[in-house]
This record gives sequence, C-alpha cells and structure tokens, in this order.
Amino acid sequence: MRAAAAVLYGAAGSLVLSALVAAPAHPFPQPTREERGTAVAAERARAAGVRFGACPAAEGLPPSVRCGTVRVPLDYADPDGEQIELTVSRAEATGRAGGHRVARQGALVFNPGGPGASGMYFPLVRGLPEFRRLAAAYDLVGYAPRGVGRSAPLSCQDPEEFTKAPTDSPVHPGPAVKAERIERARAYARGCAERAGAALPHYTTLNNARDLDVLRAALGEEKLTFMGASYGTYFGAVYATLFPDHVRRMVFDSAVNPDPEQVWYANNLDQSAAFERRWADFRAWVAKHDRTYGLGATPDAVARAYDKVRAAVTREPAGGTVGSDQLHSAFLQAGYYDDYWPMRATALSQYLKGNPRPLVAQAGPRPAAAAEEENGNAVYTAVLCNDASWPTDFAVWDRDNTDLARTAPFETWDNAWMNLPCAYWPAPRQRPVDVWAPAGALPPTLVLAAERDAATPYAGARELHERLFGSVLVTERGAGTHGIAGGPNACVNRYVDAYLLEGRLPDRHAECAPHPEPRPTTRAKTRGPRAARR
Repeated sequence: MRAAAAVLYGAAGSLVLSALVAAPAHPFPQPTREERGTAVAAERARAAGVRFGACPAAEGLPPSVRCGTVRVPLDYADPDGEQIELTVSRAEATGRAGGHRVARQGALVFNPGGPGASGMYFPLVRGLPEFRRLAAAYDLVGYAPRGVGRSAPLSCQDPEEFTKAPTDSPVHPGPAVKAERIERARAYARGCAERAGAALPHYTTLNNARDLDVLRAALGEEKLTFMGASYGTYFGAVYATLFPDHVRRMVFDSAVNPDPEQVWYANNLDQSAAFERRWADFRAWVAKHDRTYGLGATPDAVARAYDKVRAAVTREPAGGTVGSDQLHSAFLQAGYYDDYWPMRATALSQYLKGNPRPLVAQAGPRPAAAAEEENGNAVYTAVLCNDASWPTDFAVWDRDNTDLARTAPFETWDNAWMNLPCAYWPAPRQRPVDVWAPAGALPPTLVLAAERDAATPYAGARELHERLFGSVLVTERGAGTHGIAGGPNACVNRYVDAYLLEGRLPDRHAECAPHPEPRPTTRAKTRGPRAARR
C-alpha cells in the first residue's frame, strides 16, 4: 500500500495521473481500484473545495462556526458511482494569541473516535484556554464521518426501540439471558442489512481513512495536520500507513491497539479487563471521601453499596426508567472520565438516602437524543463488524467472556452484548491493515496515553509507538481519563502545543505526572456532555 501511494502522489502531494497508466516492468505493485478511486475523488475535491456558509440549525452551532459538505464515493472502487456527502465545520484561525499576531499554519482536522462519533462540535474548543494557541494558528475543522449525523446517516433499528428503558443486564447471565441476547444480536444485524442495503459493506476504517484524504484535498491542504482521539487514532494510523506522503503532523490521543491480531475481538476483551481496574480506581476514590458520600471507607464497601443499588433498581427501576442496564451505562462513563466521579458518587449516595432523582437524571433515557444514540451505535457496529473477522460460534464468545467475567465482571458481558451482532454479520469481513511506518516513511508523530486508560489500554499506545518509526510517546502516569489532549494536565498540553505549533518533540518518550483527582462535591449534577464509547 505504501509503495502504491508513492506511485499515485508526488512529493508535493499533487495527483500524478500519468502514474495510473500501466507501465511495463514497474517495480511496485499496480494501484488497486480503491487507490485509483481515492486519487480521482481527491482531485475532484481539490477542484471543488468546500463552500462554507451558515450551519444548519440541526447542528446547534453558533454563527462563528461555518459549515459545508464534501462529496466522496460510497465505493472507492467505483468513484463515478453513488456519491455521499460528509458534513464539515470550521472556525478560521484567529491569528492572535496573548496579544500577538500568529501566522496561520493551515487546517487542524479532528476526529473524536467512536466509531460513530461526530466531530462537528470541534471548532467550539477555540473558546477554551487550553486551545487558544492552536486556534490562533489553525483553522479548527471538525466533521461527521460517513454514516454519522447528516453524513449519509446509517440506522439499524428504530431509535425508540434501541433506547427503551428500563432494561436488565445481569453481571453473570444464565442460559435464558444468553439465548435472548443471541436473538437480539441476530435481529440487530438483520436490521443493519435491511436498512443499509448495498451500502452496508462500505462503512469501514479503510473508507474512513480514504474519506479523510478527500477532506484534506477539499480543504486545499497538501499535507494533513490531524488529531484523532480513541478510534480516531486507529483510522488515523491507517491513514498514515496508506498516505504517508500526505502527513504533516499527527496526534494520536488515547491509542487503539493497531495490531491486526487484536482488531477487534481481542481489543474488546482487553478493554473489559482494563475497565475492571478503572472501576477499582473509582471505588478507591469514593472510599477516600467516605465523609462526603457515606458509601463506605473501603473499595469493597463501596462495591457493596453499588451492588445494593443495582439489586434495588433491578427489582424496581428508579423513576420507572433506570434498571440495571441503565445504571451500568451511567457508571461506565465514570471509567472513561474521572470528572464524572463526584456526580456519580452523589447519585449513589442520594439514592441510598431515599432520593432517586440524581440517579434518574444521570442514568435515565433521553428521548431527544434517541436518534443520535441509535445512529452512533449503528455506525460503531457496522465499522467494527466490517473491519475484521469475528468468532461466528457463540460458544467461543461464551467461553472467553465467562472466563474473563470471573475476574473482571464490571464490563465484560455488557461489552460482549454490544459487539455480538458481529458474530452474525451479513456483509463480507476485511483483513485489518497492517499499520506500519518504517524509517523515513512518515514525519515524526505524537502518541498520547494515560497509563490507566480503560477504553484504550496503555499497551495499545506502546504498540502504535513501536509501529510508527520516529513517533514519540507521552504518558500521563497514574491517570486513567480517556482523551487527554486539551484536558486538565498542563504538561500534556505543553507537549501538544510544542508539536503542533513548532514541530518540536522530546526524544522518543516523555512522562507527565497525573492531573489532580477530582474534588468531592455533593451537587446533584445531571449527566455530562460526553458519551462513553471507544
């Protein structure tokens, strides 16, 4: 793939159409149909550009953010066939920071992960202190990947059915629950096939990477400056493998393990094990603040308090809408982000004191967000199922998850149920890209990781670092928040700014002390702004 990309593009990133003509005795593999299609689509996008204007009301963005669309082929093997439109948002570089003029460096494109998450909100971060220097030098560009939001949206199920509540999710399911979940997974996979039709096989990481190159061209950028978080690191790494000559700077924040043998079944087992460790971190913090919450002075005591609430909402759902499934989903977010810890601890404490309102507010369904949540899950499922082979015999899932749940019960079976449609997926499976950049193939890149991240365990960051020659790994020691760029750790942010603004990186490895733990509070907040998924 890397050799073919060199054939397609010159050093300046311009399309070399003559290279597409068959030549005798050429030492490199001939471009595939998808590679040729990507080149054609990128050249068309370069010519068309992006016409930015007022954002549709559905995006909920202020006038300072402008929106547009980019056309990409549904199938890159057929660039003249069906086209879909990706929505794009942009806030132009402010040109000033700290009272000084700052030279523009182009567009900084961001993807928040998922799969299934939209980055349309990204330009709004220019109002945050942590992003002001970057916002001065870069146009901040977000977009909704294929299938997400208004970008040829994918759906697999009626949103009301997807978000119905209350529902139950036993930690150690018995045969009847497993049989019901198998049927549910089969039905979900059928729903994806029926609703998407012939488009279903085209929701893939490979196409996400190709779309990113078309977006780069449409923005008029010869080289891509990109920041990806979570799953965004994986398809960013695939992009770097396919299009190394098109990379200017790349930040991989909370890296997915790109080892083809890990994608995606093994990665999810590792994730479930890591969430058990992070769940222990949360319980230890709550125990430390027993005077505030009264949930127990030891992590085990806090676990008993949680189990008591779980048993209670299983018998009688809180507010008529929060069963054990909704409870678990809310507390899973505490495994992603420690800024959720005070509000989740408050909800538990208040429930046990007879006040279920904070728990219902934080864990209950949001009817207004049902379509968005169903859409995100549909894209997540389609990309993961299409990307790689999965076990097709439930006996394998049963064996592996039963074994893992003995030591890591918190997330294991809920994670398995989320991914089980892949066992019955009707579309062809791909072979994962072997992410790799040897010496000289790629400019230096920056990998960020929190040592105790559960969603993307730290081993994945080390693996990506080893695969991308010349990359630098910055580790936030002793911390576990998922996605650390632009967060509360000033040390991490200094490395990000130095790299994106000046191209400066430390030697191979660097470490930052953990950001401060959240302070306990008893304010009964509702749910936060971020959704929990890879």
